[in-house]
Amino acid sequence: MRALGLTLACLLVLTCLLVAASANGQVASSRTDEKPLMAEDVFKNVQVLKGIPVKEFLNTMGFFSAATNLNCIDCHSPQSESLEGYAIDTPRKQTARRMILMVNAINEANFGGRHSVTCYTCHRATDRPEAIPSLLDQYSVPEDDPDRVEVIPAGPVQSVRQISADQILDKYLQAIGGAPQLARLTSFIAKGTYEGFETFSAKVPIEIFANAPNQLTTVVHTQNGDSVSTYDGNHGWIAAADKLMRVLPLTGGDLEGARMDAFLSFPARIKQEFQWRTGFPSVSIDDRPVQVIQNAARGTAGAKLYFDSESGLLVRQVRYVDTAVGVIPTRIDYSDYRGVAGVKVPFRRVVTWTDGRSTIELSDVQPNARIEAAQFATPAPPKGKPQN
Repeated sequence: MRALGLTLACLLVLTCLLVAASANGQVASSRTDEKPLMAEDVFKNVQVLKGIPVKEFLNTMGFFSAATNLNCIDCHSPQSESLEGYAIDTPRKQTARRMILMVNAINEANFGGRHSVTCYTCHRATDRPEAIPSLLDQYSVPEDDPDRVEVIPAGPVQSVRQISADQILDKYLQAIGGAPQLARLTSFIAKGTYEGFETFSAKVPIEIFANAPNQLTTVVHTQNGDSVSTYDGNHGWIAAADKLMRVLPLTGGDLEGARMDAFLSFPARIKQEFQWRTGFPSVSIDDRPVQVIQNAARGTAGAKLYFDSESGLLVRQVRYVDTAVGVIPTRIDYSDYRGVAGVKVPFRRVVTWTDGRSTIELSDVQPNARIEAAQFATPAPPKGKPQN
C-alpha cells in the first residue's frame, strides 16, 4: 500500500509538472481529431518509451509499481520536484531501460511481439525476481483470484449446458428494476464523498452527472482543486486537479473503460452495445458465487462483469488497459444498492488499480434532472489552489 500510495502521489505531481512544459494556454482543445501529445513531447530524457501518449506513459509507471512494489522515489532521483528532477538518470532507471529492451526482444523473438512476458512475469510484486522455487508456494493451497478467471475452451467431452450471457444480463436488468423502469430514468445527478490517495485518505465531495444513453461526467473536489473525467458518448477526457493541469484525451482501454461506465449508468442497452461471451468456471466473491461475462469484442482484454448468482446484481467490473510494457487491470466493486426512481443504483463503489484505491459513497441521487449539454463537453483545465 505504501508503494501504491506514493506512486499515485508521484503521478499526480508528474501530471501537474507536464503542463509546465506546454504552458501559455496550450490546453487540449475541443477538436476531436487533435493528436495527443507523446511522452517525449512533455517529459525529458525519455529514451525507450517514446511514441506513446502521455496518459499511456503514466500508466506504464503504474505497471512498474505493481510489478516491483516500488514507488516513484525508489527509482527516480530524490530531487524529483520538477521535470528536470524526474529526468535525472539513476541506476534503477538505467536498469529499467535495459529490462524493457530485454523483455521486448523476448516477446519479438518468441511471441510475435505480444506482451506475453512482462516485468510482472518474473518480479511478481518484488524488486528482485526469485530464482529458487518456493516449497511453501508449491504445497500451499492457492487462493483463487476471481479477477483472473478465464473461459474454458469447449471440448468434445464438455456437455454441461452453459447459461448464456443474455440470460445473465436479463436477470440483472430485472433485478435492478426491469425494462419499463429503466426506460423512465433518463438522467441523474449524484452527490457524495470520494476518498483516495490523492485526497490523502480524506473524504471530499464528489458530483456525478449522467445523461442517457451514454454520457457521464465525474467531478471530485479535492483539496487542491477539481479533478474531472468526462465521456460525451464518443470521446473522453480527464482534467486533474491543480491550476497547472492540462486536459488529457482518453484513448484505447481508458476510452473503452469510460464507455463501459457510461452505459452501466443506464444499462438498458448493455446487451446490444457490447459483444458478450460466457463459459467461465464457477468463482466466488466474498464467498458468494458469481456469474461472469466478458466483452468479447476485445478478446481476453475485454472487460469482465461479475453478477451475484442469487440476486442477479452487478458486484464487480474488471477491465484492462494496454501499455507499452504490458496490460494493467482496473477493478470496480459495486454494493449498497438503493432504489432511485424505481431503479436500483449502487451507492458504494470501490475502484482499485495499479496506482491505488478509491472509495465513492453516494448520499443523494436526483433522477431525471436537467443537465446542460456543456457538462459533457471537453472539460476546461480545473482551477486549483496555488502550489506552496
